[in-house]
Amino acid sequence: MATNLDYPDPYRNRFDMDSTSLAELAIIRGEGRFSDRGSVVVTTGERTGRSPKDRFIVKDSSTVNHVFWGDINQPISEHIFSALWNRVSEYMLEEDNFVSELHVGAHPEHYLPLQVKTQYAWHALFARSMFIEASEFNPKNKPVWEVLSAPEFICKPKRDRTLSECSVMIDLTGRRILIVGMRYGGELKKALFSVLNYLLPEFDILPMHCSANRDSNGHVTLFFGLSGTGKTTLSADLDCHLIGDDEHGWGEGTVFNFEGGCYAKCINLSADNEPMIYDALRFGSILENVVLDHQSRKPIFSDDSMTENTRACYPRQFIEGCIPENAAGEPDSIMFLTCDVSGVLPPVSILSPEAAAYHFLSGYTAKVGSTEVGTTDAYTETFSACFGEPFFPRAPHVYADLLIRRIRDRNCQVYLINTGWSSGSYPNGKRFGIPITRAIIRAARTGNIDLSHTKHLADLNLTIPLAVAGVDSKVLDPRQSWADPIQYDQSAQLLVSKFKANFDRFEVAPQIVAAGPQ
Repeated sequence: MATNLDYPDPYRNRFDMDSTSLAELAIIRGEGRFSDRGSVVVTTGERTGRSPKDRFIVKDSSTVNHVFWGDINQPISEHIFSALWNRVSEYMLEEDNFVSELHVGAHPEHYLPLQVKTQYAWHALFARSMFIEASEFNPKNKPVWEVLSAPEFICKPKRDRTLSECSVMIDLTGRRILIVGMRYGGELKKALFSVLNYLLPEFDILPMHCSANRDSNGHVTLFFGLSGTGKTTLSADLDCHLIGDDEHGWGEGTVFNFEGGCYAKCINLSADNEPMIYDALRFGSILENVVLDHQSRKPIFSDDSMTENTRACYPRQFIEGCIPENAAGEPDSIMFLTCDVSGVLPPVSILSPEAAAYHFLSGYTAKVGSTEVGTTDAYTETFSACFGEPFFPRAPHVYADLLIRRIRDRNCQVYLINTGWSSGSYPNGKRFGIPITRAIIRAARTGNIDLSHTKHLADLNLTIPLAVAGVDSKVLDPRQSWADPIQYDQSAQLLVSKFKANFDRFEVAPQIVAAGPQ
């Protein structure tokens, strides 16, 4: 590691350094630069997103019948994992490293104690920002999960049996996570998300790729969606109190955050549209792959020269009015956020429980802003079961069954919200502005969408409201927003065929199939 300053004392096994010291060390050690407001600004090299093809789960006698094996949940043997773990552990003995004792899961029973060892000071700062202070619970009552992150260790595929020079490996039985050759911070948080997604269904808790907030009346809203569809932006609402921005569990009587921080996409971030996130980017936060002005060191959030997947990591308490408990009651309304690049879907649709199950399993949206390595187009159409298929080790129906049961028991209303295109497909149409989507969310959250005055869109099999306060009624019916209605009809039929082809892989009740596009 090249450093800006020589220091006589190597940073070996430095335990639980505070965030201020880690931020300073990241600069001293040449890992990044300070922005004008004190954020640590870093770059992650060629990999500016997750590397799903390099992610593996150990296949052993405990996991063989419970993991949904395939191209997403790729198996690796215990022998291969242990050999690489031992090799990296020996390597780290001679490297600077920082150890943090934290935990994930803001639940008094269903949390996981962590010991995170990282090679970079900024990765340790990332972990302290994203996860939860261990002092809140007693980790002595539970076995500890070990996380080992060595971004400068280069795998040799023939020796280490990996597919490239880097890898993420999860040992669910041995409670170990290994991340090698990767600087991108998202790999660290998503690995822990995958672990909780595997464990929690056994306790009748639904793990969710969603953000959550609570309004002044105590109403809780969930926002499901893939990265870039609006989870963080829409949950950071001046009228509400934030629970969390990305990963939660839904159990009897509670929605609880998995994390202690937020990890927001910040391409084109502005103080006008996202004031709470903008204000959070101060000393103690991290900016990944964000370009700085050379003289002023102000972040240029419109610059995507490194990647469109620019990121900001900050502690949850940097959001004014966040809920101290990091948890709240069960939801009253649920928003499925989809970035529709076809411009066919309406901005808001009212879903029955069966339709909710259909669209939850479909997970139709777009991969926004190259969140995965190998994504060349900024907006790539995709279906991702559970609105986060790469992070869910069990079969999709396990999570869908839990969701529909929770929806029925709670009697909460579900909406499909298109945060993508209207008036045409990408790039010819235009994307819905944040103010329009916020108006729709506000009306849905407060019960001001009239569920009795609606219109049915036959091909899409969706029910839309005829009026929403603050939104032009012409926008609500997507066909009316297109200059050429016939072209819209053709695009709609194409999208319907894609929905049906994707859903053929699921074996579910006939009423769920009937609730989707026909």
